[in-house]
Amino acid sequence: MTSIYRYQKVTDEFTTYRMAEPRDDSGNSLAIELCTLADGYTYVSVADAAVLPDQPSEITVEPVTLDSMTRESIKSFSPHVKLIEKRMQDMIRDVYSLEDELYLARISVGVLQGTYTLQDGEDVILNDYQSYVESVREWGGVERSKLGL
Repeated sequence: MTSIYRYQKVTDEFTTYRMAEPRDDSGNSLAIELCTLADGYTYVSVADAAVLPDQPSEITVEPVTLDSMTRESIKSFSPHVKLIEKRMQDMIRDVYSLEDELYLARISVGVLQGTYTLQDGEDVILNDYQSYVESVREWGGVERSKLGL
């Protein structure tokens, strides 16, 4: 589990003050900067086990309880979430081409509208496709939850 924090970066003539990140015993960061939104706040995902170190006096780091609008904004602007989405697309493309997906979408819509009758084996193909895509979506959800989203 992770927690989300936010702060506003402050810049003077010499320095941009950023959040001091918690680190593990090996010196690895336990925080991931997700994005900076139009509200001017930079949102950071921090591992729950992490203890925030002392922060520069120029900034204030505060925990965030995400509402749905802020969560969706972060998901829209975070390069980390974009990478998860890209990996999900790549996982699907490794198994199904765009043409495959369009074909499956066409026959599914036709079945739902009652204008198409599945041919032999198409129900198995649709079920396999749907199961695979749902497993990819589940993977993406797990990856986003690791970021606190």
